[in-house]
Amino acid sequence: MSGKKSTTDQNFFMKLIRKQIFIPIAALLILILFNLIADPSFFKIYFGNNSNGDPVLKGNLITILDNASELVILAIGMTLVTASSGGQDISVGAAIALSGSVVLRVLCGTEARPETMHAPIIVAFLICCIVAMLFGAFNGVLVAYFKLQPMVATLILFTAGRSIAAWINNNQLPIISDPSFGYFGNFFPGIPIPSPVFIAVICMIITALVLRFTKLGLFTQAVGINSESSRLNGLNPQFIKFITYVILGLCVAVSGFIKVSRLSTINYSVIAKDIEMDAILAVALGGNALSGGKFNMASSILGAYVIQFLTITLYKFDVPSSALPAYKAVVVIVLVVLSAPVVREKLGSLKKNLASGKTEKEAH
Repeated sequence: MSGKKSTTDQNFFMKLIRKQIFIPIAALLILILFNLIADPSFFKIYFGNNSNGDPVLKGNLITILDNASELVILAIGMTLVTASSGGQDISVGAAIALSGSVVLRVLCGTEARPETMHAPIIVAFLICCIVAMLFGAFNGVLVAYFKLQPMVATLILFTAGRSIAAWINNNQLPIISDPSFGYFGNFFPGIPIPSPVFIAVICMIITALVLRFTKLGLFTQAVGINSESSRLNGLNPQFIKFITYVILGLCVAVSGFIKVSRLSTINYSVIAKDIEMDAILAVALGGNALSGGKFNMASSILGAYVIQFLTITLYKFDVPSSALPAYKAVVVIVLVVLSAPVVREKLGSLKKNLASGKTEKEAH
């Protein structure tokens, strides 16, 4: 009886391991366990006051949920781009700088420090979305129709994006004094939870509904698995790749809007620096193949939160910001090695050998 129970438990565990979302869950549990042992106060949540004196929730967990918001939104678009094109967009950091610059240009006009905003916030946001989607379309055309490698195609905007962002505002650093603009990157009055958390949740809900009630997810996976077969089955691979880059552009616009709202200004060279690497890592940590094909959006989103959890943990233990990429590089190496076909084959053989050995023992 105990043998049957042991076999059942083992089968359940093996099925759990095979689940794609197991990788980010395991990483999250390791981080939680480490922090529980090292410093249980890491998980403390309490009420404090923000810069306006309003009571708001504070603590490392709140900071993780807040700071991960832009990365979560980017991970949604990056997952679709990776699945359809088998490559990654390395220009999203520069595109965020560009999007944020557009928002400030619309709101500030030609003034660096206007007393009042020159346009409604919603207008600035919509124009930002249009511009970001146009740049996403530019990348999509290069990848889908000109057959350029995604990393090469997006290298153009990666190189020029921040310079264009500075040019949009005449190399000035506009500052918006109206407090209502800062609500979207900080707190809405009377609500103790950071606003970006709600924006990220809204984006996740919209994504879930789109994937549930449209064929976007199915078509994206089909094109990523085999572009030629999908074409023979009536799909348009070029258009599907193109549309995923446009969607990523929209995600960039939302992230850029949050970024500039946090400080009500912009620093072209620093804003969203290296965020493209975190977005790619979120996709990889979610167990999605970076070569394209099948994807799990929930895993990518959880991967984004895990990355931010890791970042805050490192900050908590006084790791300098300049050293963070080194720690993240270790995560990338582990993920790449574990996803390598040779390693997977070896692990599969080891599992079969262990299973056969156990069967022989039970037979005796």
